[in-house]
Amino acid sequence: MITAIVRYKLPPSIDYNACLDHFRMIAPGFREAKGLLSKHFVWSETGIAGGVYQWKSIEEAKTFYHGDWMQGIIERYGAPPDIEYFEVFCITDNERGTVREVAQHRKETAAE
Repeated sequence: MITAIVRYKLPPSIDYNACLDHFRMIAPGFREAKGLLSKHFVWSETGIAGGVYQWKSIEEAKTFYHGDWMQGIIERYGAPPDIEYFEVFCITDNERGTVREVAQHRKETAAE
């Protein structure tokens, strides 16, 4: 499982309410994203917004963040986003009362 954190600077014309309205409008469309498990739409008082995504694989994440999605971000916010990828090892889910291990041990090689 992969977590991707996507951040971009909002232009001054997009305030809290405008960002919230936009996220509400586009959120249902993410149900169609291949390999996407979940997305948290995030906003900060610092003028940064974006998403925290859970993906089945790094390949599906990287495929999604190219093409139309990337072009839309650049057109709306004036620059490409900062995207950082993380492999998920464990998940603590307090709502369900569970702890789940996701990652498997990898055999280390001399090159690593």
